[in-house]
Amino acid sequence: QMAKFWEDFINGHIPNFRKSPYDQVDNYVKDCWTAIVDSAKWAQKDLPRVLSAIKPDVICVDNVILFPAIKQFGKPWVRVISCSENEIDDEDIPPHLSGCGENDHAGHQRYRDHFNAVIKPIHDDFNAFLAANNEAPYPIGQFFEASPYLNLLLYPEAAKFKRRHPLDPAKFQYLEGCVRQEKPYTVPTFAKNNDGPLLYVSFGSLGAGDVDLLKRIIATLGKTRYRALVNVGGYKDQYTYVPANVIVESWFPQPSVIPQVDAVIHHGGNNSFTE
Repeated sequence: QMAKFWEDFINGHIPNFRKSPYDQVDNYVKDCWTAIVDSAKWAQKDLPRVLSAIKPDVICVDNVILFPAIKQFGKPWVRVISCSENEIDDEDIPPHLSGCGENDHAGHQRYRDHFNAVIKPIHDDFNAFLAANNEAPYPIGQFFEASPYLNLLLYPEAAKFKRRHPLDPAKFQYLEGCVRQEKPYTVPTFAKNNDGPLLYVSFGSLGAGDVDLLKRIIATLGKTRYRALVNVGGYKDQYTYVPANVIVESWFPQPSVIPQVDAVIHHGGNNSFTE
């Protein structure tokens, strides 16, 4: 049910993804944080009972917002940063979701100012929720904190940002990404360009909802000398015409596919990037 909610949420914001990251703050980003705060309130209703029943020795949380029950349970908790390293903010690196270059410091500040102004009512509401649950408020723009025990970054250390305040290696561990194990994949025969260079195209399970964009890419690929495998997620039935040099599927065993292709076009997701 929750997965379906987020799938519908992303699909409803596809027109906003045509905008710059700065212009997405007023719509997608604002609505996203509203929903995330609501999820924290919802989780807090039952999470203390669940933790008491399970009695974990360590709690791992992969989230972008604090669930007070996790801090208050009395056991070590580990934060998993599964998207981007800049979820842990620093004055010298691009703000999360900003799309700014590493050295565009004026752009960093412009985005932060806009984000903080738009997000303030949502952040005030979250801080009131924290106070009601005996937690201290966060500074504007912050919805979570680093764990004092351990933080796992699903991110390659070679691509880490140059921070003003380096992350303590005793408490921040780069996992260098995650490569899944999948069954072998045999590249099928293409009706056209079967000897041409092979491309793999995937925008992830949520990005597949942008059917119009993928249709434009597929139409363009159909005019080239390439072959292409295109991941279209759960929307395969919407692709009534596919060029003879393109094969679309709802899912590919990506780690088995990528070693066999000549180039990958993807959305920057951690699985695709590291695999």
